Amino acid sequence: MKKIELASTREFNPLGMKAIVLHDSEHFKILNFNLTAGALFPIHSHDLDGQLSILVIEGEGAFLAENEVTMPAKTGDMLISDIREPHGVKATTDMRIVVTIAPPI
Repeated sequence: MKKIELASTREFNPLGMKAIVLHDSEHFKILNFNLTAGALFPIHSHDLDGQLSILVIEGEGAFLAENEVTMPAKTGDMLISDIREPHGVKATTDMRIVVTIAPPI
C-alpha cells in the first residue's frame, strides 16, 4: 500500500509546467502536472491501446481535444479518454492535474 500526499507536490515552474511522477508500475502510471496560469499542455496522442484520465485537483482551464475542441475544466472535473485520442490541457489559472495512464507508457 502507498499513500501520496498531493499537497507536497504543489510546485510550479515559472516557465509553465512542472511534471512529477507519483507512481509507475507495470499496470499504470500516475503523474502530477502543475501548470501556471496561461500554460498549455499541448494536444497530443499516443499510438497505443489503453486509456487515461485527467483529474483537475486545483484551478481552472480547459480540456483540449482534436480540432481545437475545448471543454471547460475546474477543480473536481475528470476527463477520460482512449490514449489514441488527442488530448491536452490549457490553464486559465494556476492549475494542478493528476493523469493516470493504463497501461503505462
